[in-house]
Amino acid sequence: MERRRFFKYAGLGAALAGIGSAVAWRAHAHGGRWHGPVDPARLEEVVTRALKHFYVEIDATEAQKQKLDPIVRQAARDLLPMRETFQGGRQRAIDLLAAAAVDRNALEGLRTEQLQAAEAASRRLTQAIGDVAEVLTPEQRQKLAEHVRQRRGWHHRS
Repeated sequence: MERRRFFKYAGLGAALAGIGSAVAWRAHAHGGRWHGPVDPARLEEVVTRALKHFYVEIDATEAQKQKLDPIVRQAARDLLPMRETFQGGRQRAIDLLAAAAVDRNALEGLRTEQLQAAEAASRRLTQAIGDVAEVLTPEQRQKLAEHVRQRRGWHHRS
């Protein structure tokens, strides 16, 4: 029973993370490449499109749409600056690698900063997942989890 509950919530988390990833991927991708700042207006367009698909997948009611829309939009806006943090960290890592001397203190500082940024992003995504989950019915959460499993090629084991 405990294992089944774990997989149920893990599936829900994975499903919602999948939605977040899809929104983030489309918001940040440009010509198939990830580079440069993301236009906030473009982010809004991508979120709108993703939400329309999401609503159809789960058969959302109008009341649910009104609750879900601000949750997802605010999470996307909150997570967007974190992309810049991670991109900056990658560039700093490359710069440190290319330096004439290895600066282990700078590498450790970068690692610490990136872990803190990842923790903040994870915390915000988890908050959004919980908020979305509270709006959905158990049946809708199951539909969403199944949809993500199929799209990602995941197989449910219990």
